[in-house]
Amino acid sequence: MAEAASRLRTTGSGSERRPLPLPIRLLAMLCAFVFMVAFAVVLARLTLQPSPASEALTHTNLHPGRSLKAYLDQPGLRDAVRQIGGNILLGVPFGVLVPVVAPRTRGFLRVLLLTAVVMLLVEFAQGALVTGRAFDVDDVILNTSGALIGYLLLGRRLSRAVHARRPRDGRAAKKPSARRS
Repeated sequence: MAEAASRLRTTGSGSERRPLPLPIRLLAMLCAFVFMVAFAVVLARLTLQPSPASEALTHTNLHPGRSLKAYLDQPGLRDAVRQIGGNILLGVPFGVLVPVVAPRTRGFLRVLLLTAVVMLLVEFAQGALVTGRAFDVDDVILNTSGALIGYLLLGRRLSRAVHARRPRDGRAAKKPSARRS
């Protein structure tokens, strides 16, 4: 807490964040990159391993909501929570780590688009290359939702802590206008 407060500097126009020292920023980015690689390995193991036993049960879903309805129509709530919650949780690390590893991806829409593209690629690979797996648009929606939750809860703050924006010359030179009575 004291570290964050020491990085804040008050000027005439309010407070602005100073960037972390370069060695600390590089260490934070390296750690985030290592976690991102570990996440990619886990994602690949969970989604791209063949499942010959379920080959007859798989079907491609191009209609948003169809798989969700099927999950919720099952008699056991546990399976629905596992399927839906698992797909949401699978996206959370992506939303936390991507803005730290690549600061240009910071922003709600950028995280949304990047996550949707990556998860679409995973689902295409799953459907085209893996026995017993199929493309499911609901998985893309749930994974992307999880990434957005991760971004909003933690990724945004972490990215701002590691990659504080430097003030633009125009902003620093502007003075607040005088209040009229």
